[in-house]
Amino acid sequence: MDPNRLERFVGSLWDDSIQPALVDYIRIPNKSPLFDPEWQRHGYMDDAVALAEQWCRDHLPGGASVDVVRLPGRTPVLFLEVPGNAAGTVLMYGHLDKQPEMSGWREGFGPWDPVVEGDKLYGRGGADDGYAVFASLTAVLAIREQGVPHPRCAILIECCEESGSFDLPHYVDRLAARIGQPDLVICLDSGCGNYDQLWLTTSLRGLVGGELTVEVLTEGVHSGDASGIVPSSFRIARQLIARLESDVTGEIINAFHAEIPGQRVEQAQQAADVLGEAVYTKFPFASGVLPAVADRVQLILNRTWRPALEITGASGLPAMDQAGNVLRPRTGLKLSLRLPPTLDVRAAAEVLQKILERDPPHGAHVSFVAEQSASGWNAPVLTARLAASIDAASRRYFGQPSVQMGEGGTIPFMAMLGQQFPEAQFLVTGVLGPHSNAHGPNEFLHLPTARKVTCCIAQLLAEIPGR
Repeated sequence: MDPNRLERFVGSLWDDSIQPALVDYIRIPNKSPLFDPEWQRHGYMDDAVALAEQWCRDHLPGGASVDVVRLPGRTPVLFLEVPGNAAGTVLMYGHLDKQPEMSGWREGFGPWDPVVEGDKLYGRGGADDGYAVFASLTAVLAIREQGVPHPRCAILIECCEESGSFDLPHYVDRLAARIGQPDLVICLDSGCGNYDQLWLTTSLRGLVGGELTVEVLTEGVHSGDASGIVPSSFRIARQLIARLESDVTGEIINAFHAEIPGQRVEQAQQAADVLGEAVYTKFPFASGVLPAVADRVQLILNRTWRPALEITGASGLPAMDQAGNVLRPRTGLKLSLRLPPTLDVRAAAEVLQKILERDPPHGAHVSFVAEQSASGWNAPVLTARLAASIDAASRRYFGQPSVQMGEGGTIPFMAMLGQQFPEAQFLVTGVLGPHSNAHGPNEFLHLPTARKVTCCIAQLLAEIPGR
């Protein structure tokens, strides 16, 4: 491979074709089915898939194929096969569904309004991770442009990842013969600690999410009349949350912890040395607010291997300008409980429900309904040769060595594939770095990093040893 020629090819395709396609993609409000139950009627998911499919067809190399695979009632899958002329099979993965809009976007910016500002393309879904299908195929095209042999490549792009990938196992079964037995799985849906080097994701946390509802009345009543007699549904909800989480430290009870492997602790120490204060300064803290603890290594382990609870939504609470003096009949809270990568998520979901629903205070009507349940993942150890190739690619295209670190998010497909292909190697990386704010307001794709990651993947595809 001529690295300079590779960079020119990748940069040209990104500038001339991929970036305009991503601008069009960001305009499509194709929210994941959990956030848009009427996705079939709205048709936005079909629009997003059609856009990606057409781009792939326009750039498809000789002998390759692209198909939109559909199962009744399920989100579609885009599947590409590129025959190889070297030993081995590589499976590349990404997704096209998006998170909801979220409030707080800067003036002139919005989730469906793509804006390029400097090196950043703002808008929902560009970095998380609509770019993946374009980068994956471009990496293969860059190798072919130089006539360098490469393994057979399968590219699988789903539309249900942000909802827990509950449709995906059905497609993996359907496509099993076409996927084959991959030697390497490449996922571009993860994050990066900075934009200066290639980051390898070594683990992903599991997730249980759902709705906690506390009901005390059949209808709201005058708070002056009822308070002191009728228990507050909000106070009861606080009591139930306190069964899971310390209201002082945020620490989760032991039932949801798992042992942290020594290698992951060492990698957290190395990542903390590389990142310094950027471990926490990448987040938009309000003035004067401090991180949960001062130790940077512990912050990384908190984010990647320890459980954590967040209340991501609420119901039964009127907007403040519409809040009268009423004792409300019910409070609903949307819970998102992140879990250690190795914890049994199904067992955790059952334990969570029992803890919240047992012995309800004051006999209140309490229910917890799990909506999301996704297993975590702990990566197998890289072979020495692949690790060396990854580091060399990072040094060549970023100018810095690669870094390994766990991520706090969840990619259900990795756990599925880890079980199905226990002998495969995994390269999980991404472009979600400091302030890119996936799922939140002002999400952006850092364009130079996306180009460099594409170059790194191309370099690795050219160097992968056979089975």
